[in-house]
Amino acid sequence: MGYLVPVLLTLLMCILGGLYLLGAFRKRRPGEPPLDRGPIPWLGHVLDFRRDTSKFLQKMKKKHGDIFTVQLGGYYFTFLMDPLSFGTVVKESRGKLDFTKFAEQLVARVFGYYGLENGHKFMQASSNKHLMGDGLVVMTQAMMTNLQNLMLHSVGSEKSVGKWNEDGLFNYSYNIVFRAGYLALFGNETPKASGSTEKAKEKDRIESDKLFYEFRKYDKLFPKLAYGVLPPKEKIEAERLKRLFWNMLSVKNVNEKENISGWVMEQQQIRAENGMEESMQDRYMFLLLWASQGNTGPAAFWLLLFLMKHPEAMKAVQKEVEDVLKETGQEVTPGGALINLTRDMLLKTPILDSTVEETLRLIAAPVLTRAVLQDMTLKMADGREYSLREGDRVALFPYAAVHIDPEVHPDPQSFKYDRFLNPDGTKKTDFYRNGKKMKYYSMPWGAGVTMCPGRFFATNELKQYVFLMLTYFEFELKNPVEEIPPIDITRWGFGSMQPTRDIQFKYRLRF
Repeated sequence: MGYLVPVLLTLLMCILGGLYLLGAFRKRRPGEPPLDRGPIPWLGHVLDFRRDTSKFLQKMKKKHGDIFTVQLGGYYFTFLMDPLSFGTVVKESRGKLDFTKFAEQLVARVFGYYGLENGHKFMQASSNKHLMGDGLVVMTQAMMTNLQNLMLHSVGSEKSVGKWNEDGLFNYSYNIVFRAGYLALFGNETPKASGSTEKAKEKDRIESDKLFYEFRKYDKLFPKLAYGVLPPKEKIEAERLKRLFWNMLSVKNVNEKENISGWVMEQQQIRAENGMEESMQDRYMFLLLWASQGNTGPAAFWLLLFLMKHPEAMKAVQKEVEDVLKETGQEVTPGGALINLTRDMLLKTPILDSTVEETLRLIAAPVLTRAVLQDMTLKMADGREYSLREGDRVALFPYAAVHIDPEVHPDPQSFKYDRFLNPDGTKKTDFYRNGKKMKYYSMPWGAGVTMCPGRFFATNELKQYVFLMLTYFEFELKNPVEEIPPIDITRWGFGSMQPTRDIQFKYRLRF
């Protein structure tokens, strides 16, 4: 009996120590945001957060106000829900708030990639060079060439004229935009290796379709993989798919292509020069593919669906497309040359630009996260100040805080193609909350140093896809009265949302 008491005391101390490490005894200090640890030690609120991020955060905002700290899977996240105060986080120095630590952990878990010390700086510099300005001109042309191959290779064929094809609109849109973007970035089969130019184009169509088929398998596993909650069977499948992509996108295989983008080439070259093993470079190629093409295809689906469901929007965009083509002297005629959409042409589409921005407002839902590197003070727009602890994380969820805020965007759940247009047709940038003009009124691409470096290329991908669909195809929903499918809430926080189900449509070439 004498031995039992020390054993029980030791056990009790271990339990208490474990609970302490799990954050069970964390208390709110003076000056800190409201603290909500959640019902389960260490896990905190993570189950509710994963179940429906937007609903959870709006519930917490109603309970605690526009700033609060919650425990999620062992970490304490302070969510800032006041968009007028977003600049405090976005502009804070990386010495205090840094996104790289969180991003590195996620990338290692999802892609098995461990990067260079200054990898983000290299990425930013390369993206500025190749996905903006003059580099964007080259990439837009590459995208155009590959869209033509995928969408218009049978133009003029007697077999294709007048024949209706059926598909899911999500599957079709994601497939086409993903494959064209992949080919534009990672290169094409060479005529020399394939035997002729036509055979090389055909091989591009076949191989890119196979790649997309496998990518969709991985894409469906992505949310669980990111949260680290894959069951054993799906974990095995995820590992199989990762190894498949590391091989398919290996530096060796990519370098056998032609027309490889400067962006991909430079990323590989930088890592080779810094001594990264080729096997790790292969993993990075997979990361580049997901980062560049994992969101644009789903966005293309929503964009086209919203147009099909809103005739006034479709009519306005259709007229703008026709006007731009007429201005450049291009016309679609049987047997005529294929139209060519340049970067400069795509700069003359304010109606389509507003339509794209409105689509992204409704379906883009990233969570923007920063690690707190030292104890600091966060100052709100109204003058309130809150203390943040080193080791915690700060997060913004613009979808709930801005995109569907009725004060910023009246009737926020409705699609209004001209929401981002002034009466004179220019871009609207004046949005208000509490009588104050908003700087961050729409944030589908993130903000600050974490703003998507490929946003201009991605936007052009969407616009080129819509241009070609409206110009070369007749298309309609199989069931015109079928309702727009709801979004899959399990994907909150990962960029463009996807539908819970596909919606069937039919399409055919005009000529």
